[in-house]
Amino acid sequence: MWDERYAGDDYIFGTDPAAFLVRAAAFLPAKARILMLAEGEGRNAVWLAGQGHDVTGIDHSGVGLAKAARLARARGVSAAFRQGDVLDWDGTDGPWDAVAAIFVHFRAGEWGRLAQSLRRGVRPGGRFLYHGYGPAQLAHGTGGPRDPEMLCPAVGVAAHLSGWQALLARDHEDVLAEGSRHVGRSALVDVILRAPGVACTPPTP
Repeated sequence: MWDERYAGDDYIFGTDPAAFLVRAAAFLPAKARILMLAEGEGRNAVWLAGQGHDVTGIDHSGVGLAKAARLARARGVSAAFRQGDVLDWDGTDGPWDAVAAIFVHFRAGEWGRLAQSLRRGVRPGGRFLYHGYGPAQLAHGTGGPRDPEMLCPAVGVAAHLSGWQALLARDHEDVLAEGSRHVGRSALVDVILRAPGVACTPPTP
């Protein structure tokens, strides 16, 4: 399905980063190692790479990842992209300073699997960034899944990672204008969680 959606020359969600990510960048350390889940055509990974971060994007669609690599070349930045199901990610490739899931939606059981992987893969003091549609999105009909189970409120996202500190957890509405797919008034969820423990700063060589 996603190969078909990404098949054209246009970037269906645009080439600019999600506004949430631009705001959330203040919560990231400099030159962070960041994993982007379900990165699609690469707009968010490419922007983060342009801010000096070491970024890897995972996505099921090889078509989307080819466009992501093309966007990175056009912007003159380096980012890694690999094909795979985000639910197969198990965190053993960590530690990551941050993991982000932007406009990717999970069912309850899938959240449980992801939470285990995040606990394994995010370094102490690291971040999990989540941005997507919330339950009220069904009334708007401007994008996102139609399955209510996949529309988790901010408090629900945070609950899946009990023991992590909520730096931001809010449900809100905004008008999106991101490519041809994210357009119009939308019910959104913004979450930034901090992993337990103290981040270790490597010594200066």
